[in-house]
Formats: sequence, C-alpha cells, structure tokens
Amino acid sequence: MALLLGCSGAGRDAAPDTVATHVAAARAAAGLQHVALFERLCTQAAGADLVGPSVAPDVPDSLPSAAPDRPGWYAEPRQVFEDLYWVGQTRYSAWAVTTSEGIVIIDPLFEYSVEAAIDEGLERLGLESTDIRYVIVSHGHRDHVGGARYLQERFGARVVMAAEDWDLVERSGGDWPKPERDIEAYDGYQLELGGTTLTLHATPGHTPGTISTLFPVRDGGARHVAALWGGTAFNFMGGDDEAMWFRAYVASAERFAEIARAAGADVLLSNHPQYDGSTTKLPALAAHRPGEPHPFVIGRESIHRFLTVAAECARAGLSGGA
Repeated sequence: MALLLGCSGAGRDAAPDTVATHVAAARAAAGLQHVALFERLCTQAAGADLVGPSVAPDVPDSLPSAAPDRPGWYAEPRQVFEDLYWVGQTRYSAWAVTTSEGIVIIDPLFEYSVEAAIDEGLERLGLESTDIRYVIVSHGHRDHVGGARYLQERFGARVVMAAEDWDLVERSGGDWPKPERDIEAYDGYQLELGGTTLTLHATPGHTPGTISTLFPVRDGGARHVAALWGGTAFNFMGGDDEAMWFRAYVASAERFAEIARAAGADVLLSNHPQYDGSTTKLPALAAHRPGEPHPFVIGRESIHRFLTVAAECARAGLSGGA
C-alpha cells in the first residue's frame, strides 16, 4: 500500500500566524453538522483557546485497560439501510454490510464487546452471524481490531487490513487477542461479495496503514454511496516525525475528498458515532418512513466539508498550533 506521505522532516512549518486562519476555515466547513470533528481535531492541533469550549459529545482519549461493565458500553443494534446495519457500542461503531453471499463487518470493536455487539447483535436483527465472511479493519488500534480474532476463530472470517497496520498490530503490547495475519489490503483494493463491491483507499495519518472505504447502500428504490473515513484523531503528536504525519493527514483527507466526490458518495460513516452524527441519527431512524429523507444521507458537499475540516485542522497543527 502506498503511504502517500508527501514529504518528510522533523519540526513544523514556521508560520504560526496561519494557525487561526486554518482553524477559521475548519470552523466554517464544519457548520452545524461536523462540530464534533472540528472540536476534536482543531483542539488537538491548535489548542482550546482558538477553538473555544466544547459543545459536542466527547470521544475517549484512552482505551480501557480492562473490560468495563456492560451497561456502560452496550447499545442496541439498528438497521440503517436495506443492506447496512450498525452493530456498535456507545462510543465505537461497527458496521455490517449484507450481501446475497454473506456479511462484511467493518471494524470489529474490542475483544470484550464483539460477541455481544456484533455476534448477538446480528442475531437480534434477524441475521445469521454464521454468514460473516470478511472483516475489514480500518486501522490497527484495539478499539477497531480487538474483536477480529473472535470472528476469525468462531466463523472463519477473513480479516482485511493494510500491511502497515498488520505490522502495527503485531508490535502492539497488551494481552488482548491479536488476529492471525490474513489479507493485506492495498490502495484501491476491491472486496467483492454477492454483487457488492467495497473499495478500500489508503488514507495514512491516524496510523501508517489507515484505510477508508466506499461502498453502495440501498434505501428502497434509492441507491447511495457510503464513505467511511478510517481514522480520525491526531495520535501522532509529540514525536520527531509529527510534521510528516500532519502532511500525510492533509494529503489523505484531500485525496479521499476527491475520491468520494467522484464516486458520488452522499452517506458519511465513521467508526466513532460522534463524528458522523450516528449518536442522533440512529434514534431518528425509528421515525424514518420509505420515501422520506434518510438521516444518514447528507449529500456530497457535506462529506466534502467533513474532510475539509480534517485537512484544515491538520494544517493548523502543521503551522505550529499546539
């Protein structure tokens, strides 16, 4: 997989007076739809003084060292489109794409939650967990890959992840179960199952092998294209190669924005429900009727603005904000 890192080097670009400009551009792009992304990224990159007090739901900065109590993380699964289901937990999302030949899971959560949220969640939705054929891992952090080993062993699912993040998982500490190395995705990799094609794109920045995914979904007679941004926070800050990763993040956000626009993507998804609005959109599905506007269909321009927020906050960090 090509990392598309652009240029390398230590330190930040010497232009601190541009930080506020980039934060302002990110704020304008965020509007009212993408506030959580703006606050998370620009606060990391530029500091709370420029961003202001948070009004969005928070996203945890650290992963639990042990399995928390179920009532604190469990959430009811929901059908989102005819062929897409949410099987996540309170602050982490997992998605199930259904096809005529089986199910593709995107991001299998933690090792402690995969059975209740995904395995049992599919059954609660009237689906068969034994139909899971593939697991796509957006990036190799425990909150998104920890459950992969369970799905490998229980259902024989094939696990798809970028080579760089297979390496990352193998280097990871902790005693959580790591999946056996399986399919190595590359930029433009296409996973085809039952007439559905999921296309994976290299978007390094959050991790070296972060991948973002495009795939079709159906709502009655309407067809849409979903864009799932693979990795969000600036978890590379403080290292000698910080500037390199900020540049990679900018390049990835801009590139995926153009790829999503060209594909006609009008549905935004994330692996954290705060960033794509699933926190409010999932409950709204209860009132959704055929033919009415779908809560998850936000349009091409809104997706472009989401990725503009990501790019501009990264530019703020590169300019010396934090």
